[in-house]
Amino acid sequence: MASVPPVPPTSPDPPPESGTARTGAAPLDDPAQRLGLALVCAAADPALCGVLLLDLDPRLVDPVARLFGAVLAGADEPARPPLVLGASDRDEDLWTRTRIRGGEHGITVRTEPGPLTEGDDADGAPPLVVVPDLARLSVAGMRAAVQLLGADVVTVERGGPRRTVRPRARWLAVCRSADVGRVSRHLLDRFAVRLSAAGLRLPGVREALAEPGPGPQVGVAGEGEAREELFAGLPAAWRSAAEGGVRPVPVGDAAIVRARELLGPDAGVRRELALLRLARTLAALHGRPSASADDSDTAARLIGVAVPRSAPGRPESDPEPSGPAPEPTGPPGTLPERRAAGGDGRLQTREGDRGLLDTGPAEGIGTAAGAAPSPAEGSPYPEDEPAAARDAVPLSGPRRRTTGPVATRGTVIGTRRATDLRDIAHVRTVREAAVHQRARGTERFTVAPVDLHSNVRAAAPERVLVLLLDHTCRGGTGDGNRPEVLAPFLQWAYTSRAGVQVIEVGAADAADELRAGSFTARSVLDPRVPGALNRRAGRATPLAHGVELAAHTLRRLLRRQGTGPAEAWLVVVTDGRGNVPLQASHTGRFAGPVAAAGVEDAVEAAARIGAMDRTRLHVAVVDPGREPYGDLPYVLADRLGAIVVDGRHAPGAEAAGE
Repeated sequence: MASVPPVPPTSPDPPPESGTARTGAAPLDDPAQRLGLALVCAAADPALCGVLLLDLDPRLVDPVARLFGAVLAGADEPARPPLVLGASDRDEDLWTRTRIRGGEHGITVRTEPGPLTEGDDADGAPPLVVVPDLARLSVAGMRAAVQLLGADVVTVERGGPRRTVRPRARWLAVCRSADVGRVSRHLLDRFAVRLSAAGLRLPGVREALAEPGPGPQVGVAGEGEAREELFAGLPAAWRSAAEGGVRPVPVGDAAIVRARELLGPDAGVRRELALLRLARTLAALHGRPSASADDSDTAARLIGVAVPRSAPGRPESDPEPSGPAPEPTGPPGTLPERRAAGGDGRLQTREGDRGLLDTGPAEGIGTAAGAAPSPAEGSPYPEDEPAAARDAVPLSGPRRRTTGPVATRGTVIGTRRATDLRDIAHVRTVREAAVHQRARGTERFTVAPVDLHSNVRAAAPERVLVLLLDHTCRGGTGDGNRPEVLAPFLQWAYTSRAGVQVIEVGAADAADELRAGSFTARSVLDPRVPGALNRRAGRATPLAHGVELAAHTLRRLLRRQGTGPAEAWLVVVTDGRGNVPLQASHTGRFAGPVAAAGVEDAVEAAARIGAMDRTRLHVAVVDPGREPYGDLPYVLADRLGAIVVDGRHAPGAEAAGE
């Protein structure tokens, strides 16, 4: 990357600025201005190649990614399409690419560099990698980010080709603060630039790069505005720095000491280096010969680190002015402070422009509100807060079998354009073809290659835990004994990263007390799992329907030898007292006296599970030890072919026998 000398300062020792202009706090109050400056710094310095935006509105991911691509490409070069990484990416899709070519000697198959490395040796703007949800990134994508972000040289050896490149790509990732706890700290530390984008709005994204002065502003332009207008207001020093890079300036001892004071004694080396590199880039953008303690303060304010008003050995900051803040008079190229007509410091738009509606933070599928305490708002390091449970080895994927087509395993979670004829999504393909039938003018229904779409599947778990919980075998208020009894099974599911299927019987808040309810969780870390272990007991016990649902679930998982789980556990927690016959669960109404029909139906349904293949299936029945009829769990376990776990000797078991 070519180097551009920094803009010389107005004087060897610029005079100190007054008020908010001296500290640099005012220009960084608006999220759009902070984002604009952060993108320019990431484009100018390869050491700041990773940008992590916290709590960004999902609707703004694409506009911000296009803005970053335009900053990287410059005003005279077309922006390159970004590489988007998600939950379904594999190593085979990232590092290598297979090309089939026809020649005079027949068809040849060549293995070429994949999308992560093919643009590193090319001329032009650096490539851009976009991760819309870092918490749901695949394990292969996480490992690739750890290997590439901040690396000087990377050697790729896969399937024969060997390639050594210097990574040039910039990474733009988005993550909710509540989900940061699920991401590896090694991966988070690779992102040198982190800032909260919770208050960002689309009309202010481009205005963040606008320079004050007469004439129309580019901040309120529409999405179809030309590229030249995007860079019309960008300061000349920043425009050249973003396109060609900046020459690193020395970092003074005062800046290093100040960075350690701001981050605290427990901060890692990577955080200190990231803050100092950002301070160095800001000093170069502002035309200063070296980075000082004030640059460390500015870098901390940019990413959202709290900066005290005074520090040992430094003069007290000027008091807050009572009137309006003076206009900044810093060196050329500094980010100007924007003031609205009312003086509140917010960005203004033209009449008729309308911002996006505020719908609150996005919620992922399978997350429950209030499951974990929220991290500190606006903090660039939310992983320091004791928020969410963590995976034991988030950068290591579960063991996978190599037999069978890997792409056709797992649950369908979406569709994408097909690259081959495997696993075609027929409904999406026909729908795409139907849209173009009139334009094609053919007499018969025609499906073109561009209409073909294939399924996108989530990775199928190699191990599954099925929990059948009978809530009526406890006291009316619960006893707290169930988590201790189930601890060995939950620990097995946690360490093996098994999927979880929970079937509930006899809950007080059940949607239908005559039927069993169920839900599927990705792991035992799902907040719904501990909620199911401590649910209040109801009146009815449709145990037979719960056993039948467990049989259907296991049959669906184990019916295919090549794609089913390698190991599955069925754990039944019940006292065997089912008072709802299976027919009543199917029809929704009682046909007459119940007597022992519910117990007999449960035993009969259990016999179907006992006849299943036991090479992959293990069954256990937890006996709460209730009297009378204490032999019912053993009768059910005999039909299931299960082992019996005594739940009376765990802590808190006294309440279970009451």
